[in-house]
Amino acid sequence: MRRISLPGTGMLLTVIVLFEASAFGLIAFRGETLDIQALIIGGGIIFMFLLSYNLMNHIFAGVDRYALIIVNILACLGFIMQYRLNPGTAMRQMVWYAIGTVCMFIAAAVVQRVKVETWHKLRYWLMIGGIGLLSLSYLFGKDINGAKNWFNIGGIAIQPSEFVKIMLVFVIAAVIDRSRKIVTHLPMFAFVAFAMGLLVLQTDLGAAMLYAFTFLILYYVGTSNLVITGLGLAAGAGGAVLSYKLFSHVKRRVAVWQDPWQDATGSGYQIVHGLTAIASGGILGMGLYQGTPGSIPFASTDYIFAAICEEMGILAGVCIVAFFILLTFRGAITALNARQPFYSILAFGCTTILMLQSFIIIGGVTKMIPLTGITLPFVSYGGSSMLTCMIMIGILQGINIRNADLDRADLESMGMGGEFK
Repeated sequence: MRRISLPGTGMLLTVIVLFEASAFGLIAFRGETLDIQALIIGGGIIFMFLLSYNLMNHIFAGVDRYALIIVNILACLGFIMQYRLNPGTAMRQMVWYAIGTVCMFIAAAVVQRVKVETWHKLRYWLMIGGIGLLSLSYLFGKDINGAKNWFNIGGIAIQPSEFVKIMLVFVIAAVIDRSRKIVTHLPMFAFVAFAMGLLVLQTDLGAAMLYAFTFLILYYVGTSNLVITGLGLAAGAGGAVLSYKLFSHVKRRVAVWQDPWQDATGSGYQIVHGLTAIASGGILGMGLYQGTPGSIPFASTDYIFAAICEEMGILAGVCIVAFFILLTFRGAITALNARQPFYSILAFGCTTILMLQSFIIIGGVTKMIPLTGITLPFVSYGGSSMLTCMIMIGILQGINIRNADLDRADLESMGMGGEFK
């Protein structure tokens, strides 16, 4: 057995709850009148976290408690800044967080109970479903902020590419686990290429980049085939150059990234204001409600990292990066502990997406790479993003739970019995 045990998290849990309570308490009492809505949101977040944390640990064995705590910290930082920018946005995000928590439980239960063979059989249906969703978005989608990657359902804007990335990970894991022969991987190659093509046509460059790197990393991890991975990397680089040559919006983004100060009041306004906000915050920040994060375009979505750095300091930004690194380590441990290759690839895939997504958006905000406009997991405002990120945490927890079930079965087969925790 390779299971890595967890020490108690009671003290850490207490510190996190006190931090969240004090943060929203300060917001609620900052003015002359009591801000009841801040208390409701703060209390609601703490209640949902404690309820989900205790329920998951009560219902299942082997839950990664640290992963749950890290996700809660990131979400709480997001809620604080969302409320500071727009209380209504924070309230809507809390609803998505609640729905996402339910989805996390469902995903964990599904992964725990569904056999690998079932996922093998579903691989083609997942490919068809993924292409279908992206095609619907391309044909009938709504153009928001220059990207035609939104679909309205009952007045709610849904981003199909967020859900298809989960399908992508399941497809890669199922195809590689079923057979290592390259000829059997051809449908998967076609699926990935077609999906990325649709994303580029929708000008959803961030998602296209995320899909490409996720596929290349998982394919190499799952097969150790350096030749195919290298060819895929070359094809991706060629596609990037071709996109730059063919699409004017790609040229504009690269030009703005190279020198945003050339048009600081126009096309470079967002990047310049984001960098200025980060610099203005310094190490410890200007303090909540002391800065001007509202002047940054899309501060609650694309640029929430800059908004947090301005009022909470670069130290808070470093902590966010550290939390994502810790979450990556937790996901990697889950992948290493998995008993079957399918679940190892699946866990590594979910971890890779969360890691890459955070790197791409933080890199774009800090001008390390061109800005692509994806969300910062658990922190940025966005219903589709919150749901898919919570589902991926549920998938990771489901794999941990499977590991615990198998460990318990091993103990019982050795006649040791007892309850496995």
